[in-house]
Amino acid sequence: MLQDPLVILLVGMVLVVGGIIAFRLNPFLALLLAALVVAWMTPAESIVGYGLSRGMSQAAAEALAARPIGDRIATAFGTTTGQIGILIAMAAIIGKCMLVSGAAERIVRSILGVTGEKKAPVAFISGSFFLGIPVFFDTVFYLMIPLAKAMAMKLKGNYLLLVLCVTAGAAMANSLVPPTPGPLFLIAEMNIPIGMMMVGGFLVGLVTIAVGYLFAVWANRRWEIPLRDSLEAPLSEIKALSEKNTSNLPGILSSLGPIIIPLGLISAKAGVETFFTPEAIEQTTGVGQWVIATVLFFGEKNLALILGALAALITVIRIKRGERDQVVSSVQAALTSAGVIILITAAGGAFGAMLQQTGISSRIADLTANYQMALIPLAFFITALVRTAQGSATVAMITASGILAGMATTALEYHQLYLGLSIACGSKLVPWMNDSGFWIVCKMSNLTEKEALKTFSPLLTIMGFAGLIVIMLAAKLFPLS
Repeated sequence: MLQDPLVILLVGMVLVVGGIIAFRLNPFLALLLAALVVAWMTPAESIVGYGLSRGMSQAAAEALAARPIGDRIATAFGTTTGQIGILIAMAAIIGKCMLVSGAAERIVRSILGVTGEKKAPVAFISGSFFLGIPVFFDTVFYLMIPLAKAMAMKLKGNYLLLVLCVTAGAAMANSLVPPTPGPLFLIAEMNIPIGMMMVGGFLVGLVTIAVGYLFAVWANRRWEIPLRDSLEAPLSEIKALSEKNTSNLPGILSSLGPIIIPLGLISAKAGVETFFTPEAIEQTTGVGQWVIATVLFFGEKNLALILGALAALITVIRIKRGERDQVVSSVQAALTSAGVIILITAAGGAFGAMLQQTGISSRIADLTANYQMALIPLAFFITALVRTAQGSATVAMITASGILAGMATTALEYHQLYLGLSIACGSKLVPWMNDSGFWIVCKMSNLTEKEALKTFSPLLTIMGFAGLIVIMLAAKLFPLS
């Protein structure tokens, strides 16, 4: 009974959720503790069965089962770090440099210049979604909330609408589109091509933010929340920000460079690999061969993100001439933040690997053998349960992908992309007081806790369910398998 994968899974989830909530453990420690307990509870025959299912020989599978628990966890930890470490570090540098150089602010202002002030909410939701691809949610919110306050001052209203638009765009991009940590972990665990995840996440994200926009418009009409003065963002400073000269900001091309370069290179590589077979690539000669080789070389995700980070650094160095100390400290702060995220994500990888060795994927496959489509809502609700219980969307995605990653290698009726997208949307449910993002939104926007619970929390929940519906329809109509 205690060796049943479902029982081991339950124990692992209780340790993660209970450790973070009840004992206030850092997610890294909670995930590592859960990995240790899960590995200890897993019988040797389950590990052998897991190894055989992964194509190992009988001897190799038995050798895996005989390895010490700490060694198995460390190996899984290192594998995950190798897959996402550089990507997260480079994404952190890109985000910080865009913030310091003013590139992100220039992008938002350019969008406003196209849409006009009356369509500012559309500009904010699209701008935050675009910026949320390489930049973490909290950074996007810190960047855009002063602009939202400045715009509300110009419009003399619609403050709640602008706040919800900022959160809707940034939150969905953060969970759906690489190179943010959650999606990066998903593609590594579930063997999803990064280009496919980028396109799929972008399309699902467009639908969910459209639904989020409709809710934001409704909420803004129902509850009139004023623009309030505060110590960290005095209304006098907001007014000065709205009057800042655009000529002091970097150009639009250099501002977009840190985002466009990695996205363009990765997408180009994905396109080549989609439309050309390996045999066709080998047979290509002349200029075509050189172009394809160049795209494949620079489109490798680690190198593409490094080039994006270099572009961001060049921009911030050019704008901040004579302020070398500020540039250095900004990069150091970004890498410090990235290091914590990498540790948590790698610990999650170890926890997920130990769960897989229990045979949980085979157990779930048996339970859903007669109706595989049930796996999509199952992935969604498992993620939602963990997110609601312990507050972190990234930890929820890590936990759910660890449970379901083995399904990516089975004969599904649809591409495993849909499982990954379902996990991403499930991670939006339900933000409340145990979520750091809840307090960032609440305090930075000067909403009361009650106001945030009836606006911000339902917003993300509704968008998550909208994503689930779209994913299930797409899996049925366009299985991609």
